[in-house]
Amino acid sequence: MVKAAQKAGNIVQIGFQRRQSKAFLKAKEMIATGDLGKVHRVEAQIHYNPVIGDTTIQSPPSTLDWEKWCGPAPKLEYRPSIGHKAWRLEKEYGNGHFVDWGIHHIDIIRHILNLGMPKSILANGGLLELEGKITTPDTLRVELGFESCEVIWQHRLWGTGDLHPAFNNGIFFHGQKATLFASDEKLVLMPSGRNQVEKEISLPMPEMQDNHVANFIEALKTKNHSMIACTPADAFRSTATVQLGMVSYYSGLPLLWDETTSEITNQKNLEKFLARPYRGYYKRPGL
Repeated sequence: MVKAAQKAGNIVQIGFQRRQSKAFLKAKEMIATGDLGKVHRVEAQIHYNPVIGDTTIQSPPSTLDWEKWCGPAPKLEYRPSIGHKAWRLEKEYGNGHFVDWGIHHIDIIRHILNLGMPKSILANGGLLELEGKITTPDTLRVELGFESCEVIWQHRLWGTGDLHPAFNNGIFFHGQKATLFASDEKLVLMPSGRNQVEKEISLPMPEMQDNHVANFIEALKTKNHSMIACTPADAFRSTATVQLGMVSYYSGLPLLWDETTSEITNQKNLEKFLARPYRGYYKRPGL
């Protein structure tokens, strides 16, 4: 996709709509102006209990072309729990919570802190409660070693989540002077030191998705590449980061990544995790 966009020279924007969030834009401003001091660690999480559909193998609905729906991915036997609108926690179709939801938090962290890709990746977790219902980890912790700070992702798809449910979905930026919790429509600032008082900043933005689309349309109308909020090249960095997290999880190995060459440098024979063969008559572009 990156190569195709570069070759065509067209206006292309990737759907990381949280780049339009007022709360995350404010977080970026606060960090840039030094309100938190130097940010040494970032922790992102989304804990929740998923509603899982029927896992019984059955014929797909008459309105669904299962063959076409699966496309180049493996054609698994149909069940509602992995089909249309419910594919996210199936390894072959969604690759799990970190890739589905975590990618949005990783992208906005990268955007806020102006990060490239991590140099090291280590994932640990498992299927502790939902085995037989989903095929991706219901418990996961991923440590991402970026050049300027460490970023940690964690999720639990069972239990009560965070001790404070208001923090179940969001990002903690830990700085020398303060910690900032950021979510789609709210910030919570906690200065360091004793007897400090949390400051909550509400910044609702129900039109976040609409604004992202409008941004793309305006860039098209004006033919202004500089207006694009998320280019394919930058989106690739966020996408590759979460995919590498899952490579570490499935292989059980720590990874070192060279962003310049797009290669894992400390492990061999992991190509099967980086790309899979396409099914049937489908062919991977560029190969």
